[in-house]
Amino acid sequence: MAVIGKVRFFLVLSGTLVNDVVSFVVFCLLDFLDAVLCYVYKVADFVIEAEWRPCYCSSTRGAIASSGGKILVSERGESKLVNLSSSKVMLEEVSDTLYVRTSLVSELSLCTVKRLKPADRPPAAAVSSYRGVGKTTGRSLRSSAFTVNSTIIELLQGKASVSRPIPRWSDCVCSRCTSWTSRGRQQTLFVREAGAKDGAQEDVLFIHGFISSSQFWTETLFPHFSESAKATYRLLAMDLLGFGRSPKPSDSLYTLREHLEKIERSVLEPYKVKSFHIVAHSLGCILALALAVKHPGSVKSLTLLAPPYYQVPKGVQATQYVMRKVAARKVWPPMAFGASLTCWYEHITRTACLVVSKNHRLWESITKIVTMNRIRTYMFDGFFCHTHHAAWHTLHNVICGTAGKLDGYLDAVNDRLSCGVTIFHGMDDELIPLECSHDIQKRIQRAVVKEIENKDHLTIVIGRQEAFARELEEIWRKCGN
Repeated sequence: MAVIGKVRFFLVLSGTLVNDVVSFVVFCLLDFLDAVLCYVYKVADFVIEAEWRPCYCSSTRGAIASSGGKILVSERGESKLVNLSSSKVMLEEVSDTLYVRTSLVSELSLCTVKRLKPADRPPAAAVSSYRGVGKTTGRSLRSSAFTVNSTIIELLQGKASVSRPIPRWSDCVCSRCTSWTSRGRQQTLFVREAGAKDGAQEDVLFIHGFISSSQFWTETLFPHFSESAKATYRLLAMDLLGFGRSPKPSDSLYTLREHLEKIERSVLEPYKVKSFHIVAHSLGCILALALAVKHPGSVKSLTLLAPPYYQVPKGVQATQYVMRKVAARKVWPPMAFGASLTCWYEHITRTACLVVSKNHRLWESITKIVTMNRIRTYMFDGFFCHTHHAAWHTLHNVICGTAGKLDGYLDAVNDRLSCGVTIFHGMDDELIPLECSHDIQKRIQRAVVKEIENKDHLTIVIGRQEAFARELEEIWRKCGN
């Protein structure tokens, strides 16, 4: 047994070392490739759209100064979005991970310098990869105090009023992806309604995760609810802002506030939802917690699946810490590699959207031909029907940008809300570790964590939908009473 233990330890150590070395080489190459693609897209945007398009590789001042009357400013390492209007100036937080994504070589160099620095010398400002404002991908970023006043607003209004075509040349223009443009100024979220409509006793809101859609619920869970549940509950599943058949405005920064306001205006208000249960997956769990805190007297139960909650150590910058936890820049496991590509590389992910999302109808047809139409392609609606602009900003502004807020949300749910809280987590989830759910349980003492064996980030629902439907009905019955 001792020999087997030593062999196993050696194999694990060797595998970790190989993964680290290969990851370093691969992501150094990806850093270079993303820098090259930056210039490729600048030229392509200018040729096709007759306008230079700023990106987040640029300095913060130039990168975001063309987003529909909104200007990003940086002050003491924190980001604020100034929304310019004739009546008021509105500030909202935007994640600095949008533009502070240090290359792997630079980050390693900074860590090495920090370790070699004599202990008796005061550390230089902003050296840590988590603290303050570091070095952006390719250019340095300066932080300075910023005072908002009427003179500055008048000067910047002209620079910030650049309109953007809908959609962009690299986005899909099919009827499914652009159906929201036919709704006029209303531009509400696309909502799928099922179950009891007239005389429903309670409502249930289903919030999907990142790069997904309402079909994650309607094609899996909805057909498996009992007739009794369908007669009792009104089931409302929405496509989040920027995904599926919902609006994908190119002048939005897809912040937490914007997502919440769309849910309220598209679901709570038009459907006259007063008392409701929430079922949320992955990124949707963050929106569910924020929505519950905003409507504390209305939520009957919270069911969270694989919530991306990371406890941030004291003294480190929350947004940067969470980005490195979500996307650790490793080639293995594959889910971690995919998350790293999505989170760190603006232009590589735009290329992926150009190849895959823009041509999703072609990929759907190929899949049906290869599988002889034996595989349902409803997941394509979530994976492919989004724009790069929507996915990129939602990832950074919701998952990373709310890192410093989640503790407050969890404490509010624990102290101010009386609703039941149930958390499901697949034990084989390689994207969101199981400890995320247990850390939530530490802050919400009444929360119940259910670990599901042999299930990962997606199969926690897909493949066990009938059993999960029964579990949800039981939760609603108990919390409803």
